[in-house]
Amino acid sequence: MLYPLIRQFFFSIDAETAHGIGMSGLDFAHSAGISCLLSGKVPGCPAEVMGLRFPNRVGLAAGLDKNGDHIDALAALGFGFIEVGTVTPRPQPGNPKPRLFRIPERQAIINRMGFNNEGVDTLLANVAAAQFSRRGGILGINIGKNFDTPIDKAADDYLNCLDKVYDAASYIAVNISSPNTKNLRDLQRDDALDDLLGRLKAAQADLAQRRGRYVPMALKIAPDLDDAQIAAIADLLRRHRMDGVIATNTTLSRAGVEGLNNAEQAGGLSGAPLLTASTAVIGKLATALAGEVPIIGVGGIMNGADAAAKIAAGASLVQFYSGFIYRGPQLIGEAARAIAAANAAKGD
Repeated sequence: MLYPLIRQFFFSIDAETAHGIGMSGLDFAHSAGISCLLSGKVPGCPAEVMGLRFPNRVGLAAGLDKNGDHIDALAALGFGFIEVGTVTPRPQPGNPKPRLFRIPERQAIINRMGFNNEGVDTLLANVAAAQFSRRGGILGINIGKNFDTPIDKAADDYLNCLDKVYDAASYIAVNISSPNTKNLRDLQRDDALDDLLGRLKAAQADLAQRRGRYVPMALKIAPDLDDAQIAAIADLLRRHRMDGVIATNTTLSRAGVEGLNNAEQAGGLSGAPLLTASTAVIGKLATALAGEVPIIGVGGIMNGADAAAKIAAGASLVQFYSGFIYRGPQLIGEAARAIAAANAAKGD
C-alpha cells in the first residue's frame, strides 16, 4: 500500500534521478531493518536450475544495480536471486543524458543507458563487501563489452570479464543483446555467436579446472528475432552446452506505445508491452531446446499472472526490472506465490 505513494513522488522527477534516490532509500530500509515492510512475506519455492539451488524462482534482472552497490538491500526484499551489471572491463559513462524515459500509460520504460558502469574491478569490490553471497545467496554477474572495443575484438572483453568475475559469481550472464551498444546484436549472428560461445566455453572449462569450481554461464538474447534466428541460436546453445539462456532483453519495437509521449525516444523498450513478444520467444526456445538448456524468462512481468505465464511457456526462473519500478517490492511475493500456485496445480 505504501509504494503507490512513493511512486507518485518518483514519477514527478527525472527518471534517472529517481532511480538514484530510490536505491538509496532501499539501502536505508535495509540498514533500519524494515525492508520486510516494503515487500511483505515472500514464500519459499525452491528450484534447482543450472546446478544451483534457488530459494524461489523470482529474480532481479540486470540493469537495476549495475555496479553491485545495493546487493544486500535488494536481497532483503526476498528475491530468489540477484543479477548485477551489465559490467564492462573498463569504466565507461554510457550515453549522454537524458537516457531513461517512462511511458506510464502503458507501464513501459525506454532506456539508452549504454552500459554505464564503473568497471569490473569496482563491481568486484562491491560484491566482496556485500554479505549476500557469503550467506549463500545466488548472485549473477552480467558481462558485456566496452563501447569502443571493435566488434571483431568483442570476445576479448567478454573473456576478460569472465576471468575476473568467475570466483565472485554464482552464474555469469553474457549480454550480447543490448540495443544501446553499437553493433552488439551482430554477435547473435550464427558465425559470430558460434565463435563467441566456443571461446567462452573453452575459457569456462579452463577456469573450472584451475579454480576447482564450475560456474554456470547463460546467454542473454533479444526479443527481436525471427523463428529461423531463434532456431539457430537454440542449436548453438545445445551444441556448445550452454548452462542457460535469458530471454529476453529490451525491444526496438514500439508496438503498444505508438503516439505516446516518449515513445519516439531511441533505445530499448521494456515493461508491459514486451510481455507477449518475450513470452513467445520463450515458448519457441523451449520447443527447440527440448529441456536441454534451462530458460530464465524476463520481459513485461507486471503481476503474478505474467510471471506464471513465463513458467508455463517454458521458463524455469523469471526476472523483472520494469515491473519493479511500476509495482514496487510487492511484486516479488506476488510473482512467487503465482508461480508456486501454478506449479502446485500441475503437481510439480
